[in-house]
Amino acid sequence: MAKYFTLKELCASATATKMGIDNFPSFEVAAHLQDLTARLLDPLREAWGGPIRVTSGYRCTRLNTAVGGVTTSAHKLGWAADLQDPAGKTEKLIEFARIWVLTNGIKFDQLIRETDKSKKTVWLHIGLYGPAGQQRGQFLNLVKK
Repeated sequence: MAKYFTLKELCASATATKMGIDNFPSFEVAAHLQDLTARLLDPLREAWGGPIRVTSGYRCTRLNTAVGGVTTSAHKLGWAADLQDPAGKTEKLIEFARIWVLTNGIKFDQLIRETDKSKKTVWLHIGLYGPAGQQRGQFLNLVKK
């Protein structure tokens, strides 16, 4: 059982609600979300020592398309989440997460610092496995215009 994050939180989406998209996961995806939470999200939250907000977790194919996600997104499998610090310290959270995985030998697929310039927002994409089940240990920076 998760300590800090709920299945409801990991599946919540304003876009899904607005568009009437059922974003409820299958049992397999729910198990992936539980694994993601146990191995990355809860330990990161514990180490961070403060709240972390999930801005995007699981996305069914229709929702992933609606939000402009890539077709191979780990979000569709329940292996990834986008995070922000609710106190506005997301840049610090991103750097903290990078150091945390390296220092502790945490296995992961991707940590991506994502920026949406038009909305002036930044978030951390954290993925446990990629779409092919890989853990590439990638640190990336993605900027959307």
